Amino acid sequence: MTTRRAQTALTFTDEAFAEAMRVSLDLVEERLLKAVDTEQPLLRQSGSHLIRAGGKRFRPMLTLTCAHLGDPNRPNILEAAVALELTHLATLYHDDVMDEALVRRGAPSANARWDNSVAILTGDYLFSQAAQIMADLGTEAVRLQAATFARLVRGQVNETMPRPEGIDAVEWHLEILSEKTGSLIATCAKFGAWFGGADDATTAVAEEYGEVIGVAFQIADDIIDIASDASGKTPGTDLLEGVPTLPVLYALAGDDPADARLRELVAGPVAEEDLEETLALLRASKALEQAKETLHQYQERARSLASSLPEGPARDALVDICDYMIERDA
Repeated sequence: MTTRRAQTALTFTDEAFAEAMRVSLDLVEERLLKAVDTEQPLLRQSGSHLIRAGGKRFRPMLTLTCAHLGDPNRPNILEAAVALELTHLATLYHDDVMDEALVRRGAPSANARWDNSVAILTGDYLFSQAAQIMADLGTEAVRLQAATFARLVRGQVNETMPRPEGIDAVEWHLEILSEKTGSLIATCAKFGAWFGGADDATTAVAEEYGEVIGVAFQIADDIIDIASDASGKTPGTDLLEGVPTLPVLYALAGDDPADARLRELVAGPVAEEDLEETLALLRASKALEQAKETLHQYQERARSLASSLPEGPARDALVDICDYMIERDA
């Protein structure tokens, strides 16, 4: 399988910073492959499967960016970025088993190429490799990774369970996104600032920024699944699978008689023959506009946090990420 390098439309205003990031991310790529270079042939092949499939590498990029809030040349920054990306990759193997996914990053998922057992064990192996790297970073790093993983799993479990009575569906969904997606991205930002030697106040802002931007990215994906025909992802995938995305939750919460047909269609997994109608109704709905407004609220909150950080290329890069999200949603 040919390795695909990390791909992203994100560009940084500071060209020198962008070049430093490219070099650092190339090193991350090398370290990721080294981490799964085991003598066991099947595990070596399955462990490198998603790494070679490519990806945005947003999490290590955020770690490396936030390291510039302090001294990016301090030790352990690259190792932290690699460990956190391995953690993320491990969750993808497990997610694909849970979702019975057939494709991931344009390639057959591990469970489709091999089987569920191989995919689960490969995810476990990546977790173990991440833990070994973390162990070399110190007790506090291990504790923080464990706490992050607990939040991530809690969010994943809550997503599979019925929503508790008395809790607003949108609030419940956003909390799930904070735990399932935002928690790891927050830790990526925190580790970058922390290992870069930034002060406690700066590190706390970076961590909060990471959680907010993490939720925003997931909301953007929810919107792109409905609104975009040019994202590289087949529109309506989540609708067909019955995934409760933010636009769908807003649609279900509405009471306008004119949207009765839309509410009927999105009450469960959408049938293939109803997909075009559902997409058309959602694209013209108030629900999609509400989801976009929620996304913009998160974007502006992230921008405000980034703007409060000390001046420098890291702050500018974090603002660039907010701009990228606006363009991505356009």
